[in-house]
Amino acid sequence: MSAQSRNNIQIFGAGPSAIVFAHGFGCDQNMWRYLTPSFKDRFTIVLFDLVGSGKSDLSAYDFKKYESLHGYAQDLLEIINEVTDQPVIFIGHSVSATIGLLASVNSPEKFKCQIMVGPSPCYVNDGDYVGGFSRADVEELCDTIDSNYLGWSSSIAPAIMGAPDQPELGIELTNSFCRTDPEIAKHFARVTFLSDHRDALSKSNTPTLILQCSDDFIAPLTVGQYMQAKMPDAELCIIENVGHCPHLSSPEASTQAIENYLKSYS
Repeated sequence: MSAQSRNNIQIFGAGPSAIVFAHGFGCDQNMWRYLTPSFKDRFTIVLFDLVGSGKSDLSAYDFKKYESLHGYAQDLLEIINEVTDQPVIFIGHSVSATIGLLASVNSPEKFKCQIMVGPSPCYVNDGDYVGGFSRADVEELCDTIDSNYLGWSSSIAPAIMGAPDQPELGIELTNSFCRTDPEIAKHFARVTFLSDHRDALSKSNTPTLILQCSDDFIAPLTVGQYMQAKMPDAELCIIENVGHCPHLSSPEASTQAIENYLKSYS
């Protein structure tokens, strides 16, 4: 199966360099619709759906392969190989930021730079590391997802979105969560929230922008600060935004931060 059909790859725009956008948990490529217009005249835009999400081929979802984020990182490298023979600019939201991190460690020559939107290499507090959740919190979250995924989606999605002055975005994220196959979503949730890839941070020499929100309970500022300190070539940019999806709730600020960073890669 080609990556094109497996991941529902969409390519548009014009430019010598490609920007590959990767969405977060429970989302799909449509979540980038407010950012891509600013880049399509200067870059080739590559959108795709993680296997198990959006319009990807659900038959390709292998529970063993995707038992860790490395399975998704392998997919990402296959996508890059299929769409271009040049290094790409990678923009990943949330869990896809970690997927990009793992791919950049595996094949650094495939990346010009990576932009991490609301990233977290580990959601669980560990000693001096503040990931935002206790182990018990995450286990309870995963148990709730297992027992009542649709109910969990309806209650948590608006909180993840934040953007209290834009309630329609919370509704959109809820609907996106609810469209995801429940069994796949339950599996992916455990892989996402129980993973710990802090050890990969120091191994990635890819130039990195960490784009974080000023108020995000999923990825608190302590995480971004930790990542910047551990990564060899990372900048931290904080934008004023309540919630975990600034590319939807604060697209102008997100675009400007990315534009500023990409001045060296145009």
